[in-house]
Amino acid sequence: MSTQFIVALGVFWASAGLLGYTYIGYPLLVWVMAKFRRRGWTRDSRVRDVTVVVIAHNEEAGIERRLRNLLDSDYPPDHMDIIVACDGATDATAARAELLSGRGVRTIEFVRRRGKSAVLNEVVPMAEGEIVVLADVRQRFARSTISHLVADFADPDVGAVSGELKLLRSNERCQTAEGSSFYWRYEKFIRRNEAMADSVVGATGAVYAIRRSLFRSIPASTILDDVQIPMDIVRQGYRVLFEPRAIAYDRIPASARSETIRKGRTIGGNFQLFVMRPWLLSPFHNRLWLQTVSHKLLRLQSPFFLPAIFGANLLLVSVPAYRILLALQVMFYLAGFLGRIQRDRHNQSSKTALLNVSYTFCLLNWVTVVALVDLFRRRHKVAWEKS
Repeated sequence: MSTQFIVALGVFWASAGLLGYTYIGYPLLVWVMAKFRRRGWTRDSRVRDVTVVVIAHNEEAGIERRLRNLLDSDYPPDHMDIIVACDGATDATAARAELLSGRGVRTIEFVRRRGKSAVLNEVVPMAEGEIVVLADVRQRFARSTISHLVADFADPDVGAVSGELKLLRSNERCQTAEGSSFYWRYEKFIRRNEAMADSVVGATGAVYAIRRSLFRSIPASTILDDVQIPMDIVRQGYRVLFEPRAIAYDRIPASARSETIRKGRTIGGNFQLFVMRPWLLSPFHNRLWLQTVSHKLLRLQSPFFLPAIFGANLLLVSVPAYRILLALQVMFYLAGFLGRIQRDRHNQSSKTALLNVSYTFCLLNWVTVVALVDLFRRRHKVAWEKS
């Protein structure tokens, strides 16, 4: 047995083992942790003062509709106010928001656009509510979303609560598309079990709430406030929960390009997170170290595991079993290519679920590579741009 063969064997199984742990082993591990080390929490229907914060930039077409959606919540209106922070808007966003000033909506205008994180640093301390709900303009909430978020704060150990984002196709009002796909069910499974074991690593940016008293300023260049803010709350000794009954609805991206831009920004933000918060990688400073490394960091390494597995497999083809494994890899990547074609044709037949899973997996790993390159080239913008 040659040295090259032994090295290839080691690389193959080390990479395959880490990849398998990341996507299969960790979900099973966190399920076991939730089952045998379950931490419950208290919920109640007590009314708490709530401030909803919406950051907007040039959203005149949708801001009024979004505010009416929030005002239509089943939460008691005399215990809820809304702050609309206009981040350098050059259109009529502020004027449209002012139309609802008599219903508890306060508009704050910032002349220069700085990005969501910088605006949050100024606006959240202005909030009057004990609980601050962070929301975007694009999505809409179910009527009971705010009530479900607030109910979890009955437990004094809870510092933040994340809701669930469901994506709808543009031509469907009720039937979810990606929201009911395998990938999103998989993510929901992990988050639910992380919360039951202790805390979720981050939150869903479109729908999450925090205790105002626990908010700490974040760097203005932060891309993912929905991870940095919750993890700073975790560092203070509190829990971050996942509340699947607190639902926000959004539209599935209309094109693969839009999907890639959105996911690339999120993944780039995860890379940035570990640069800005190195304590996250220390088991002595981060009680969610295992969850952080398993759910966030190792996923960022997947694009390196995949070519290592494939390349090592090529050196092992003299063994019949490895020829089979190589063929399976080729078939999986081919399924991803066919899934891309299917996605472009908007054909979401349940009979081709394997193609969807393969396509999503390949897309995420490709976008991870692009995001890493963009981060090194400083191409990520703090302020979100519509695609």
